[in-house]
Amino acid sequence: MWAGAVPAAQSQTPTNAPAGKLKAKAGAKPGKSATAAKAGPSYAKRADTMAWADEIAKRQQLDPAWVKKNLAQARLIPSIQKLILPATQTVKKNWHAYQARFIEPRRIQAGVKFWQAHQTLLELAEKTYGVPAEMIVGIMGVETFYGQHMGTFRVLDALSTLAFDFPKEHPRAAERQAFFLRELEQYFVLTAREKIKPISLLGSYAGAMGLPQFMPSSWEKFAVDFSGDGKINLFNSTADAIGSVANYFKAFAWQTGMPTHYPVQFDAQRVDMDGLMAPDILPTFSVASFTAKGAILEGEALNHAGPLALIELLNGDEAPTYVAGTENFYAITRYNWSSYYAMAVIDLGQAVAREMPSKP
Repeated sequence: MWAGAVPAAQSQTPTNAPAGKLKAKAGAKPGKSATAAKAGPSYAKRADTMAWADEIAKRQQLDPAWVKKNLAQARLIPSIQKLILPATQTVKKNWHAYQARFIEPRRIQAGVKFWQAHQTLLELAEKTYGVPAEMIVGIMGVETFYGQHMGTFRVLDALSTLAFDFPKEHPRAAERQAFFLRELEQYFVLTAREKIKPISLLGSYAGAMGLPQFMPSSWEKFAVDFSGDGKINLFNSTADAIGSVANYFKAFAWQTGMPTHYPVQFDAQRVDMDGLMAPDILPTFSVASFTAKGAILEGEALNHAGPLALIELLNGDEAPTYVAGTENFYAITRYNWSSYYAMAVIDLGQAVAREMPSKP
């Protein structure tokens, strides 16, 4: 996952092998990646990339020859340069349409099967990290359709393209390119430590990997060996993926037992929408200051102890959907900086939970 985690754009059926050292084709079918035929020039003869290889090899205490040899195999992928650009707003944002992509029968039933197959692990993760099973199930379903869509881009190609040839027309090009340079560096650290070929792993067009679509830096910071086998494998170990998602939420201050959001209405005579929307999705208002600006809360929301944010979800030409988001809602947006994404994760997890067979 990256700052704006990206669900893999193309499907790939994972191998649910026992956890262990990352396989050379982890999460991939044998053969060339879907992007290989559309690859541009390699980075083998570019002075800037080879100089960067020397720099990061020294900084990370890696073998310079190994870094250069592997970086030389990376190819520029023009389609990735297009995919990373912000979508043109030809269609208005529509929460109901976005929601329908994820809260649908096939994904819900896949979620039920995933939950049933890994119920013991999900319960252990909840006990260990305080993160409900339905949140982990929601993440896995939105990110990779429970491992069915982990991506078909070679991670080395994706990260190299965005590190060295990030499209200049992007409104945040300098910031984004710097981010991907750091991710590519972390990718070399990860693959060197695990003793695997950097060219072998497949992921999303942004370089996100495995069942939970972690970026290399997130793998370094938040991935855990939840299977207890001494290795971390987010491609082939469902246990590690489940524990790592839970650990990620805990690291971003998930609070056990706190709702993610509450219903909200407005007093049309005194509502200060500009004031309520000013902090965006960052929880800022106490219940008192929230209601003082014309928001109406009911029931348990009135006793909420932490800060709240007004979450707006546009519905095209129809009226927007609003909820009062808590710090736990904000924690989900640290996985992907989007309130639409966060609500889809919440709704999918809840939909799967409702379909789970009740215990006798």
